[in-house]
Formats: sequence, structure tokens, C-alpha cells
Amino acid sequence: MSRYVFKLPDLGEGTVEAEIVGWRVKAGDQVAEDDVMVEVMTEKAAVEVPAPVSGRVISTTGNPGEMVPVGSELIVLETDSGTAVASPPEKTVAPPAAPKAAPSPAAKAAPPADKTAAPTAAKAVPVAAAKAGAGAVARPASPAHSAAVTPSRTLELRGGASNRSNGHGVVSVQDRSTRVATSPAIRRKAREAGVDLTQLAGSGPHGRILRQDFEAFVSSRATPSRLRPVRPAKEPRGDEPPTEEIKVIGVRRLIAQRMSESKRNIPHFAYVEEVDVTELESLRRHLNSRLESGAAALTYLPFIVAALVGVLREFPQCNALYDSERGVIVRHRAVHVGIATQTADGLKVPVVHNAQSLSLGELAEEMRRVTEAARTNKAAREELTGSTITVTSLGKLGGIVTTPIINAPEVAIIGVNRAVERPVVYEGVVTVRRMMNLSSSFDHRFVDGYDAAAMIQSLKDRLEHPATIFIEP
Repeated sequence: MSRYVFKLPDLGEGTVEAEIVGWRVKAGDQVAEDDVMVEVMTEKAAVEVPAPVSGRVISTTGNPGEMVPVGSELIVLETDSGTAVASPPEKTVAPPAAPKAAPSPAAKAAPPADKTAAPTAAKAVPVAAAKAGAGAVARPASPAHSAAVTPSRTLELRGGASNRSNGHGVVSVQDRSTRVATSPAIRRKAREAGVDLTQLAGSGPHGRILRQDFEAFVSSRATPSRLRPVRPAKEPRGDEPPTEEIKVIGVRRLIAQRMSESKRNIPHFAYVEEVDVTELESLRRHLNSRLESGAAALTYLPFIVAALVGVLREFPQCNALYDSERGVIVRHRAVHVGIATQTADGLKVPVVHNAQSLSLGELAEEMRRVTEAARTNKAAREELTGSTITVTSLGKLGGIVTTPIINAPEVAIIGVNRAVERPVVYEGVVTVRRMMNLSSSFDHRFVDGYDAAAMIQSLKDRLEHPATIFIEP
């Protein structure tokens, strides 16, 4: 027997510490090589850390929510190898500024390391391949109680393993038959539902378990006992505690941090205006009636973004980022629109880049693509960063008025409220019209109240006369 001391490696991009989100193992558990031991989160990414060797867990360091410095002891394993297993080095990666030395000819000719030898470096493998991956906050702040996030990563700590993208957004390890190929999101759902993923037959490449495979399996387990009539709520039992404490960790902690920074540092100026979208609704219904069978229907958002593109040509000060370190406002000619999207991990902000170059149909399709990628944790990092202005909407739950929080370093955010039919005075007559409010916030340091109001009035004019959305000035 020998002891293997695993230390938190450098997870890349200048990381100096990581937060423990949740342990998958505890003292006394047996783990196989590649089994995920712990999930951690840095300021850049969520990371699942697999076991580099097989063995029994002797001890773990840190509780969920605690920060662990890079190079500190994370977990101790007892291996059954006859040869002592060395621990990883104290310093896993040289400082970011230092260039990597090229391997010597002798090193290139050296034989592969023995499996029992500890790895000498940690290699972070992005879970995102092609258009993939999402998991942790990568940008400061986010709109409407949100935080933009960057791709999750699976940390690969072996030498000589064969990694490759399976085309579904996750880099999987193909040389371990005991490792079920699927995404971190499916693994989390399986743990919550008590599902053994080895029981599922995946329909993806190389037997990869896709979301539809998991949902079909869960549905097949449903029994009549789960369909019992709803019973009146019971009073809490006497032995149940009156309160429940939930530690704020992971994405939720980062959301809280970013929202606090945005609200504390930015003097928000709110402006609300009602918009008559009766004609826009008529156009939307007409265009949807011409769609091919099975095509996704147009919502209001593509029209709003298309109108916003034209408006920002008149008000470039609202399509800008504030570089606080240099004290400079950076105005952008291209319009990169962040779309606030609710996901199981919290509110994320995927980005439609270069919206000014897309048609209405292309805008709708790109918005569907990036928001779905964010919901399924398949969005690449570039799809979650780089926005210059954000649109946030609660859809049918949009209410009458909202006060969205600016997605710093942006200087403006457009909030879309619920569209409802109600009686209004129109051309001197009380009639029923479809009305919707726009609730927006601006950084009052750089956008004057007059300009903010004028911008929303221009957006209102285009939405109330939808033909003008598509007419170049």
C-alpha cells in the first residue's frame, strides 16, 4: 500500500485558488481512475476533477464554499500499487508570463511514464468542443439577477490517454470502458434523480448518453404511484427544523458578487415607456403563418433586437463598454447583443455577435441557438462573452415594470415586460390595443437622462411602426 497526495493543480488562466462546490467522494470510498472526485469553481470556469489513480480515499481537505489555494493538499488516496506513488509537485505550472521551454531531444526519446507514476502536470481539457460548454462566471456582472458564464472544463490528469471531441460539446475519454460518456449536466441530473447512468444505452457517437436518452429513461421509470392526486399540504412534523440553511456557493455566489458590484459601482438610471405593439403583433402572426411546418415561431425578441440595431446607430453612447482601469469609454460600431437566459445553473448571458449583419430570420435562429447552448451547458466561451448591450425578458412572467441591473462593463440594458391587451385611447377612441412596457437601465455616469429617454422613444417608434425596423435611414 502507498499514499498518493493529490494537490490542487493550476487550472489555467492565472488561477491562484478555486472554490469547492461539492465533493463526490468521502473518506473510506473506493475510487477508480477517472472517477470525478470533486467539483471546483474558479473565476473563469467550473471544473470537475477526476481521480488520477485508483485507490481508497483517506482524507479530503475543504468544505463546499471554501477557497483552496493552488498547490495545497486536496485529497489523500491509498493505492494498492506495490510501488510507492509520488505526489504531484508543489508548483504544477510555471507563472503565466514565463514561456514554456521546448522539450529536449532526450526527453522526446524517453519512454512513456509508468501508470503508477504521478503526473507531473495537470492538463485542463475544455468540455466545450465546437459550440460547447458553460459553467462559471467569466464577465463582471450580468443583467436581471444574472451572471455571464464561461465553458465548464473536465480536468484530465493522466498521461497517454486518448481524448477527442464526440461532436456533442464534451471532450470524452475513450480509453476507459468504465467511464460513461455524457455531459456534466446529465451527470448532475442523474445524481439528483438517483439514476445509474450505466443502465442507459446512449444514442450518441460511441454510445454517448444524450439529453433525450436520459429524459426517455426517466420517463420510462414513472409508475402510477407517482400520479396520485394532489393532497392537502401537511403541517411540519414536530422533529423537523423550522428553518433550512443553504450555503451560497458556486454560480449563485458569483451572481451575488457580480450583482453587488454592479449595483454598488454603477449609478443606475431607470426609464420605463409603454409601447403599442398591436401592429408588431399583426406582423409577427403573419410571418409565423408563412413558416414551414415544424419551424420555431418568431417571438418579440428578434424584432426588438433588429429595431435596437438601427437605434444604436443614432445613440452610439449606449452601445459601449466602460474600461474602469483606463478610465475610457469604448464605443462599438458592431452590435453584440447579450440575451439574458434562465438556466438550471442560474441566469446566463449568451451573445448574438454582429447582430447588425443578420436578417430577422437569422437573428431569431442565432438567438435560439445560443440560448439553447447556454441552457444545455454547451455554449463556448466566446458565445458567452463580448456583449456590448443586453436585452432581458421574463416572457409571459414579465410583469408591468422591472428594474434590470446593468451587465457591467456595459452601460445600458433593455428590459422587456409582458405584452397584454387592454383598453387605451387610440386616435381619440377607447379601444383594445396590445401594449407592452420597456423597462431599461443606463449608467448615468456616461448616458445622460435625455439621451436615455430619446433612445427608448426611438426604439418605441420603430416597434410601433414595424416597417421602419427594416428600412435603412
